[in-house]
Formats: sequence, C-alpha cells, structure tokens
Amino acid sequence: MDRRRPEIGRAARPRRRRRNHHERSADLYDVPGVKRFPLLLSILAGFAVVAAPGSLVAAAADPPSAIPLGVTIGGVAVGGLTPEAAATAVQQGFQTPLELQLGSTRILVTPDVLGATPVIDKAIERALTAEPNSVIPLGVSVVPGAPAAFIATLAKRFDRPAVDSKLFLRQLRPWLSKERAGLKLDQRQATRDVASAVAGGVRTGITLTQSKVRPKLTRANFGPVIVIRRSSNQLFLYDGMRYRRLFAVATGQHQYPTPLGRFSIVVKWKNPWWYPPSSPWAQGQKPIPPGPGNPLGTRWMGLSAPGVGIHGTPSDGSIGYSVSHGCIRMHIPQAEWLFNHVEIGTTVFIVAS
Repeated sequence: MDRRRPEIGRAARPRRRRRNHHERSADLYDVPGVKRFPLLLSILAGFAVVAAPGSLVAAAADPPSAIPLGVTIGGVAVGGLTPEAAATAVQQGFQTPLELQLGSTRILVTPDVLGATPVIDKAIERALTAEPNSVIPLGVSVVPGAPAAFIATLAKRFDRPAVDSKLFLRQLRPWLSKERAGLKLDQRQATRDVASAVAGGVRTGITLTQSKVRPKLTRANFGPVIVIRRSSNQLFLYDGMRYRRLFAVATGQHQYPTPLGRFSIVVKWKNPWWYPPSSPWAQGQKPIPPGPGNPLGTRWMGLSAPGVGIHGTPSDGSIGYSVSHGCIRMHIPQAEWLFNHVEIGTTVFIVAS
C-alpha cells in the first residue's frame, strides 16, 4: 500500500502544464471586470483627432450651397435659394415687361426686344458671399443702338404730321378746312429714359413725351385770298374766309378773255416797264418805261397764268368793262393799295359769274 500512495497522490493532484509564450492569459477584453466601451471611445476619438483637420480644410474650400437669407439681386429675392434656382428667378424677374405710356396708349416691351441681357453669374457669385439682407445690383448688357431702333419704330407708328388748312372755293367764297396739330415723339429723350429704366430694373411709370407740331397754315393766319368775278368785273379781297374789300375792275374782252381757274401771284413789281407781248394786237409796239403813260400804271402783280396780271391803268374809263387783253385792270390808287395787302403766293380765283 505504501508503494501505491505516491501514485494516488500524483493522481489526486492536477498535473501542471507548462505554458508556452503564445498561450498567455486571454486578451484584455476577455478579462472579467474590464469594460470595452470606454476603450472604443478612446480609439474613435483618436481617429477623430486625426481626421478633423482635413474636414475643416474641406469645409473652408467648398462654397455655400445656398444664398444667405434676405439677399436680393436686381430687386428679386433670392435668399435661401441655390445658385441655380436664384439664376432662374433673376432671369424671370428681369424679363418682366417695361410698361411705357405714350399719350393714351400703354405699351409693354420685354428687355430682350431692347437688346438687354442680364449679367447673372457675377451677381450670383457676390450673393453667395454677401451678408444677410444685402442688396446686390444686377449688371445689364445692352446692344448698342437697340433702344434707339425700338424708339424709332414707335415714332414711325405714333408720330402724326401737322395738317395745314386747305383752301377751297364754295359758293364763290373762300372756305378753309380746319387745321390739325401734329405730334412728334422726342426720340432722344425716350431712348435715354428706356435705356436707363431697363438697366436700373424699373418696369413701370415710364412716360414717353410727345410734343405738338403746329401747322404752318391755319384759318387764323392763312392770309389774303382774291376772288375775281369776270362777268361782273369785280374783285373781292378776303382775309382767309373773312370778307375785306370789293373793287371794280376791267377784264378781258371776248377775243382775249381773262382765263378762268385757280392761280397765284408769282411776282410783284413797282413802277414796271411794259413789254409788248407776243400777240397779234401788240405787233410793232415798243417797250414803255415807268411813267404816266405806262399801260400798267404803277403796280404789277403777275399771276401764274402766262402773260396775265393785276395792274393799274391810266384808262380809268375802262374800269367796269370787259375791254382788256386778258389782264385785270384797276384804278391806280386802288392797285397800289392792293399791292400792299397781298403777297407772292396769294391765291387768286377767277370765276365766270
């Protein structure tokens, strides 16, 4: 039995194993009582410290993704919008038509018709880095001459020429049509106003100025008109349509009748020479200088009818008869008075009655 006791003792004791160096105690994570969570935080924090500087650099390099609140570009609110959305909004706002007032006519025209293009990209760049509630102006590029060309088109359509009074003969009396003032657009000022409005973002309240063009001839200033009644040998002087004075005259004889129609005074001579006309009755006669025996008296008012005029005569006895060679004779003092009250261009109606 004594011999077996050692064996029993060896069997009762657990045999010690020799640990190799690779069979050391379990990892720290497997050791009871050691918490994993703080350790993980420590490791992650280390990575965060390493990564943080790179993230800050990236954030500083990237542009803002939206425009600060309250910012406007050319009067258009773009705060909080992305650059793309802001560009669309500004483009739409810029294309709002200009409202022009020309007299009683309201005209709408879009900026592109005026050759205007907004410079949006630069405005967006400024807006992205602007302070909140900033007002960013919108640059505008205008094609040279485009506003002036548009205004010229308006002038061609809306300008109205002045209409002079026109002279007619009604019931043997002069009658004048009513004159009418014209309208003319101030193109230079209108071009400046429109170009300034489109560049400054103004779209309403643009009034284009038209000035009145006065007619040259009116009922009030038309001047003298002569009506000669050939059969009754009378000369009527009118101031426009207003009767002024009546004269007895001599007119052409049957063989050399005074012509009928509408004529005008084309020449006025004081103390004229008389030259024989190329007519059978004057053959062989010589020119007569001014003086008491001159057949034309002291005044000659030549008409647009060839060889015919109104003049004085030393033959007072012929007045009231049809005895001349086609001219209209007057007493010399009356011819001198009439000479001073008519002008070159005065209309002369000669009628048969």
